[in-house]
Amino acid sequence: MNSRKTLLPVFDLHCDLLAYLAENKERSPLDTDEIGCALPFLQEGNVKLQVLAIYSPVEVGSSKFASEQGRIYGEILNKYDTNLTSVKDLDDLDGLTDGEKTGVVLAIENAAGFCEEADALKAGFKKLDNIAENMGPILYISLTHHTENRFGGGNFSNNVGLKADGKSLLDYLDNRKIAVDLSHTSDALAHDIFEYTLQKNLDIPLLASHSNFRSVWKHPRNLPDEMAKEIIKRQGLIGMNFVRAFVNDKHPQALTDHVLCGLDLGAENSLCFGADFFYPGSHPDQSRVPFFFEEHENATKYSIILEELKSQLSEKQLEGLAFRNALNFFKRIWS
Repeated sequence: MNSRKTLLPVFDLHCDLLAYLAENKERSPLDTDEIGCALPFLQEGNVKLQVLAIYSPVEVGSSKFASEQGRIYGEILNKYDTNLTSVKDLDDLDGLTDGEKTGVVLAIENAAGFCEEADALKAGFKKLDNIAENMGPILYISLTHHTENRFGGGNFSNNVGLKADGKSLLDYLDNRKIAVDLSHTSDALAHDIFEYTLQKNLDIPLLASHSNFRSVWKHPRNLPDEMAKEIIKRQGLIGMNFVRAFVNDKHPQALTDHVLCGLDLGAENSLCFGADFFYPGSHPDQSRVPFFFEEHENATKYSIILEELKSQLSEKQLEGLAFRNALNFFKRIWS
């Protein structure tokens, strides 16, 4: 253990542990050789809250894959109850930063997971309600993933914006204390979400759970400055992503540049972590190996990253990035 590590509690907004487990029943959340958010890594990294995303592609059967992840969520909460605890309300947040367990909460990465292309919207919304009723609160929902779907355009969809079904979903989410995640939207979809929620005066928190800044590293998964500023204006969160393709091809220290860029944009109360740990072995584009720099490859690295930022961030900024901003967001939207 590095004695210089800053052992602040950490809240992280995004990982793909559930999808990893759902793809192969022989896998375990203890697989430290396979995925950076394995439970031993979360424990060593002092991660006190981890958002577990339910990921789905846009294809027939996506909701079945999502349902399996929901089942696994309940299963690991029971089997690993000495390591994990479900965070369902504000009371569950009390004492979490000083406790021994990692709190977990669900999110949905792609609305196709509860409403496929051919499903009736009403039936899809009922599936969403069932997830929340059976598994606990949903922190956020991404309308899309990389590709276009019935709700709008993903980040690789050439500026497809908000569709009619996307408007219906936003109307449905009004005042339900579920945030909308902009990490996988096209720029056009993000713009339309901003405009539509403002026009209709919808009470929907907005965040980018695992996105960096495009002005530091040009990639469609990273936020342009104007989008980041709008999230900040709306008291949302921006989770720093550790995936190499979104940090910098060659320089791991560029993660610091993303943090500093966020501060320059006014995100002192919005920055947090959204490391995006997933299973690299199943990724279709193996030309991107290594997917993570060694410096960012698993959840034990948070403390080292925070230590390296000590000379450039105030104590308040460092604590905000580690956990405080995310904790305050939870308190605001769940109150």
